[in-house]
Amino acid sequence: MNIDKLKKAEQDFMLRYPGGFQDPEMVAIGKKHKMDKMVALAAESFGEDRFSNGEELAEKYIKIVTSSSMVSVFEKPRTRDFIRSLSSHDRDHLTNSLYEMLYLDEETGFNGLLDVLSMGKLAKWTLMTVVPAYLRPEKDVFIKPTTAKGILKFLEVEDLVYRPRPSYQFYSAYRDLINELKTHADPSLSPSNAAFSGFLMMSMEA
Repeated sequence: MNIDKLKKAEQDFMLRYPGGFQDPEMVAIGKKHKMDKMVALAAESFGEDRFSNGEELAEKYIKIVTSSSMVSVFEKPRTRDFIRSLSSHDRDHLTNSLYEMLYLDEETGFNGLLDVLSMGKLAKWTLMTVVPAYLRPEKDVFIKPTTAKGILKFLEVEDLVYRPRPSYQFYSAYRDLINELKTHADPSLSPSNAAFSGFLMMSMEA
């Protein structure tokens, strides 16, 4: 990876927004994404003690997806309609996989969630990563294809190859990359991993 490009991007960003994500202009931009509200919703909906009612959890998943500014408007109604069409068995598989992914064996849960979403032709990176990105915003990552591909190219990351179909191997490695990159940048650029990715995206567009 090219740390020099990261540092140059940081320098340019801080010249434009001296307070990082606390700069008034960035605060105004951030309000559009309602990050604090979404993080609170995820904590309320997907806390470890909230997984007793599969039907309720499925609706909470729909709410996270449809409320997120990071998920495509085209994916929202498709996800809602698909989840509500699931049998009780498949709905339980969805919520059990979410629990597994968040609190037990992450890889097993990831693959289980992928299996369910694949049934509705919704095996999308955004739908796979939206819940953990809000539940653990300083650890987990939201993967938006155009942004992820752009970051890998921009920072010349050669040992990690993006694929359209979600895989746990890429998810884990990409998360490690983002968390490693944060250690080389000013903390004001990473109030959350989503914000840090936003900084990188804005740097690519500059």
